[in-house]
Amino acid sequence: MSKPFFTVYCLIIYAFLLAPIAVVVIASFNAGAFLTFPPQGLSFRWYLVFFNNEVFMRAIRTSLWIATLTMVISGIIGTMAAMFYVTHAGKLKETVRVAMLAPLLLPEVLTAISLLFFVYSVGLGTQNLVGMIVGHVLITLPFVFINVSASMESYDPAWSLAAQSLGAGRFTRFRRIMLPLIKPGVIGGCLFAFIISFDVFTISFMLKGVGMSTLPIQLFDYLRTNFTPEAAAVSTCSIVLTMAVVVISEKVLGLRIHRF
Repeated sequence: MSKPFFTVYCLIIYAFLLAPIAVVVIASFNAGAFLTFPPQGLSFRWYLVFFNNEVFMRAIRTSLWIATLTMVISGIIGTMAAMFYVTHAGKLKETVRVAMLAPLLLPEVLTAISLLFFVYSVGLGTQNLVGMIVGHVLITLPFVFINVSASMESYDPAWSLAAQSLGAGRFTRFRRIMLPLIKPGVIGGCLFAFIISFDVFTISFMLKGVGMSTLPIQLFDYLRTNFTPEAAAVSTCSIVLTMAVVVISEKVLGLRIHRF
């Protein structure tokens, strides 16, 4: 394949992927009363409406709170699972890997329905955030596990043995030797968990409590009865937040590519 042809092919693919995002962003500056493209003039009018809409602001705070809790819990559990997988799984290694990646293999709607039955069967119901957080942790765990496992591929267990021979305890060995080496994978996995938790819809929709909505759910409810550029403004802010997390991960990690 010639280089010019390959370049054109890549540009077409990028255009196909980015065109919907560009349309949403441009439509958010529409000065008209309805969500149309191309926009009927340019204005920040709908951003002002959005930032003064307490319903959307509350939904954003809820999404950020749930995404932060999910990131912390998934980061801890996923890191521990990756450490077990790499250093102690032995013959069960493939079984552990498949079990950790199972949420990626199943349709999200089936996972959501199963979780709905589960939280009711254990008495949690949907009256609080517990059920939703459990669902978010379940679908974000694989991303932490993959990133941390990939970081640990270059980890030599002999380093821990050397530290142990010098009198270092387990926690000291983890804090002083292992954690600094796998830190890029831990941070990258946690950032992925935050982004996915913030944007996930199906799990949140099935497990949300009464009177509680995340940003994707609130946007869905809004579009059922309204079709104004405010929806595009909300979507653009969500895109900007996601891109900000990606940029941060690039600055911190350099978006290192690992082979799992």
